[in-house]
Amino acid sequence: MNILISDELLNGTVTNQFEIEVESTSITVEELITKRVTVEIENYNKRLPEYFTGLVEPTNAERTLNGYKLKAKQLIDVEKQIYIALNAFQKNGFFILVDNQQLEKLDQKVTFKSDSKISFVKLIPLVGG
Repeated sequence: MNILISDELLNGTVTNQFEIEVESTSITVEELITKRVTVEIENYNKRLPEYFTGLVEPTNAERTLNGYKLKAKQLIDVEKQIYIALNAFQKNGFFILVDNQQLEKLDQKVTFKSDSKISFVKLIPLVGG
């Protein structure tokens, strides 16, 4: 099943959207974050575009209007970014809404419908590697 992920500001403005494929309609919050970060890092690492528009800011990157610009084009470490994203979720660096219901714990199960709205709302800049 494909689900649409949206990055949003606190005022509801969507800053980024993309689809990811999930194997099951019911997964944990940890699995959702891991899948999201893995997909965006793998997509970046395949193409190495000028800007990275992911959940976690890579080390040696500068925040710009177009996303994060890495000082030198380089591969981003998926495992490190997953760890940083999971840690940030636990420290309220961002929150996740599924169908306007906030997810609160990494082990919380979430069930998706074909029209579910999944929003990641960043509260502070997330820096990683």
